[in-house]
Amino acid sequence: MEPEQLRLSAAAHGHGGYDSDFSDEESGEKSLQKTKRIQEDALLIKPFQKPKQGSVVHRQFAAEECDREEARKRRFHLISMDAYERHKKFVHDYILYYGGKIEDFRRSGANDKTDLDVIRENHRFLWNEEDEADMNWEKRLAKKYYDKLFKEYCIADLSRYKENKFGFRWRHEKEVISGKGQFSCGNKHCEENEGLKSWEVNFGYVEHGEKRNALVKLRLCPECSHKLNFHHRRKEVKACKKRGTAAQNSKEPKNKKRKLSRSAKKKSKKKNGKDQVSSDDSDNSDKDSDDSSAEDGPSEADSLKGPLREADEKSREEEFHEYFQDLFL
Repeated sequence: MEPEQLRLSAAAHGHGGYDSDFSDEESGEKSLQKTKRIQEDALLIKPFQKPKQGSVVHRQFAAEECDREEARKRRFHLISMDAYERHKKFVHDYILYYGGKIEDFRRSGANDKTDLDVIRENHRFLWNEEDEADMNWEKRLAKKYYDKLFKEYCIADLSRYKENKFGFRWRHEKEVISGKGQFSCGNKHCEENEGLKSWEVNFGYVEHGEKRNALVKLRLCPECSHKLNFHHRRKEVKACKKRGTAAQNSKEPKNKKRKLSRSAKKKSKKKNGKDQVSSDDSDNSDKDSDDSSAEDGPSEADSLKGPLREADEKSREEEFHEYFQDLFL
């Protein structure tokens, strides 16, 4: 090709030879539109809106976003667990980070106390006004337990009777219902029901560093009674005699005396009957009739008082008295 043709083709490809007069005006209009668009975008930006990111984010900003997302996931995970699972997770993380053993986190139960331990520490065999002066919650608990005990008969521990040492305690509700200590032997290792005797013992004991005495009553079988009286005999509690039987026993000898005197008089009358006058016989007969009337039937004054009470018949008060005497033996 000729050099002129080559020049024309180069000008056609590179637009070198065909420049326009309006090219500067077009570029100026484009730059103005671009600046207007930027200003409008700046006006529309809100104060809390984050600036637009470029193609590549800064490393610190990426790390913060990653940590924030990880914390959000961890928070949701902890909220979904219960308290015990959360506690175990924290302990496990602590051991992984700081080291150690799981046994180091187990709580020691050496100083733990139950309600029974508190009652044993503050229990008293007998409470008085001085003991109730300054009451804390532990003493109130022991006093509440004491009020539920039955303090009529005692339960005894006679295992050390040869050393003259005995243990006594009050009965609780189940023992009262079963009759333990009243209708069966009061020794806690004995269940004998026959031949029981009631004993009264002066119980001396040391409680909270203070020596005290209490008069207690218990019922024991013959074998356990021997153990109780191994060193010296205690006082035995016996039932009082019934009023009705005592009155009958007191009346019986009087009636016998009257019968004996009557028989003696009859014998003397038979011996002296032939020598006596009829008037004497009539007098004796009158006396005998008076005596027989007094013995056989009541007098008019007695009949006015009301019907005589039979010896076996008892009043309501006597029956209650006998019942409670048998109950509190």
